[in-house]
Amino acid sequence: MEKQKTRAILHSDANCFYASCEMVLNPSLRGKAVAVCGSQEDRHGIVLAKSEKAKKCGVTTGMTNKEALSRCPELIIVPPRFEYYSKFSKLLHEIYARYTDLIEPFGLDECWLDVTDSLKAPMDIAEEIRQAVKDELGLTVSIGVSFNKAFAKLGSDMKKPDAITEITPENFRVKVWPLPCSELLYCGRQTTHKLECMNIKTIGKLAMLPRSILESKLGKNGGMLWEFANGLDSSPVAHKDYKAPPKSISHGITCVENLETLDEVEKVIVKLCQDVGYKLRQEKMCARGVSLTVKDEKLYSYSFQEKLDTEIQDEGKLAREVCELFKKSYRWFYKVRAITVGAISLVKEGNAEQIDIFNDWQKEEKRKRLYSAIDQINDTYGKRSIQPATVLDERKMPKPKSTHLPKNEFDDPVSDVEMKLPGRFYQGKKDD
Repeated sequence: MEKQKTRAILHSDANCFYASCEMVLNPSLRGKAVAVCGSQEDRHGIVLAKSEKAKKCGVTTGMTNKEALSRCPELIIVPPRFEYYSKFSKLLHEIYARYTDLIEPFGLDECWLDVTDSLKAPMDIAEEIRQAVKDELGLTVSIGVSFNKAFAKLGSDMKKPDAITEITPENFRVKVWPLPCSELLYCGRQTTHKLECMNIKTIGKLAMLPRSILESKLGKNGGMLWEFANGLDSSPVAHKDYKAPPKSISHGITCVENLETLDEVEKVIVKLCQDVGYKLRQEKMCARGVSLTVKDEKLYSYSFQEKLDTEIQDEGKLAREVCELFKKSYRWFYKVRAITVGAISLVKEGNAEQIDIFNDWQKEEKRKRLYSAIDQINDTYGKRSIQPATVLDERKMPKPKSTHLPKNEFDDPVSDVEMKLPGRFYQGKKDD
């Protein structure tokens, strides 16, 4: 019997991604303590990403802007520009695609690559990618090289920045088992706490425990972690064009002022449901349930959900269901700071369902055509070109960010990024 070929999986993680992109776009920031932070005016004043120098000063992701400045007085705070980070992410993918079409994103800045069938050695490919990213984009990556996705991800975290770590079937017990359980993929805070309560603090100790015990304590997740710890992860790397169907669609905001009345809450829900309904139509999905998460002024969060009798794609109906869920579930002990609404239990549009003989199907078809027309107008002229009149005077929601990129070629983020990359040449069109 032919021996099965050992897989070669890479996990590439761009170091300090948002902050590094800002340094490429603005070279005067290089070598300085930089943090990409949310807006304090919109009550999102936390650190989203930080440079290596800021990290050494004690700045961490999730820290408030004020605390970050207290730890690092020379910290330079810049606002996030996600459209630019998205462009850098696509350029990273172009480099990865030189070696394989099995490229699975894990956020904007991380990717798994399956290079098993490549004629080049995995470590050589990792080194070529590391150097190409540095030379062409001005960024650095840390790459884990291993025989499965879990260890490749762990390897990219073991040594940073600008480094390559290999974990093999022969050395993983020496390299991986002494590490804390929290280093494993999908072993979050709550799972780590449960393991610590069982006196399991290292990956090695987790690996040596009977799988049945972990499953009895942690359910399906326990069996998965046991496989990860023992190097038995066999999950494939998805093709670069694969798009997993969404399990839920949600949208949430933190209000610029606390909401004090039901009327204010309902206006926010209506506006959020606009985005959820639009995404449902884009994905050609319908919801068989709704969810609601409310964060109060004391920063406590409460989550509620409810099944629906029919499939819904209409944002008006979604808003009514979510408003009813709020009214019967939330207790007004404190004012409301943030709201997230979601469509759950998704099914494909047109999925067979029980017909209600009392429903006016002609009216339903008219509503579908109406929303289709609204989507086309908003896509062409801007996200909020048409919206419910009830939300026009809502002043406690943050001002909408522009969702359309500039039309002028020389203002486009792609062009702007290309012109500033160290290893690429961008030639703009001259005026006639």
